[in-house]
Amino acid sequence: MARTRGTGVTLEVARDMEPDERAVEPQTFDAYVRERSVALQRFAYLVTRHPEDARDAVQDALVGLFPRYAQVAAAGSVDAYVHRSIANAAVSRWRKGGRLVPVAEPEDVRADGRPLEEAVTDAEVAWDLIGELPPAQRTAVVLRYWSDATFADIGAALGCPEATARSHVHRALARLRAHLGEDDHA
Repeated sequence: MARTRGTGVTLEVARDMEPDERAVEPQTFDAYVRERSVALQRFAYLVTRHPEDARDAVQDALVGLFPRYAQVAAAGSVDAYVHRSIANAAVSRWRKGGRLVPVAEPEDVRADGRPLEEAVTDAEVAWDLIGELPPAQRTAVVLRYWSDATFADIGAALGCPEATARSHVHRALARLRAHLGEDDHA
């Protein structure tokens, strides 16, 4: 079990399960939604970085999946289909809303009375850095390091070849490392 610092959210990751156990698809759409809705919400939140956008993305993905569920489940790619739908929704919302996100000026002191510099945790820094990545790279990093997905799975979720998925992850990590290198010298 992993706990993210600063958010109070506990995420349970099924890393000790065999890949075949995680890949078993439920028999009905209702069973799929019951079994996977929490994990899909978490995934969408990590990709969109906004709880309302995450709920909308999951709902839209499930609405699109419903009429095709039998066909997608028969192919054994329900999670990849839904992940791709969520990623596409995040990219579309990002394109429509523009690349700039208004941010309130940080206060010098937090509500608990501690100075801002002392209250920043590694998780918050990582969250901010990942938020600066383009949506496709952010999705690839979340799938790779949070969902422990293979590059083939990432490619399926993003609708791109495995090599492009590798490129997304590599470029995202290079960008994050470059940003951290700049901060070390500042």
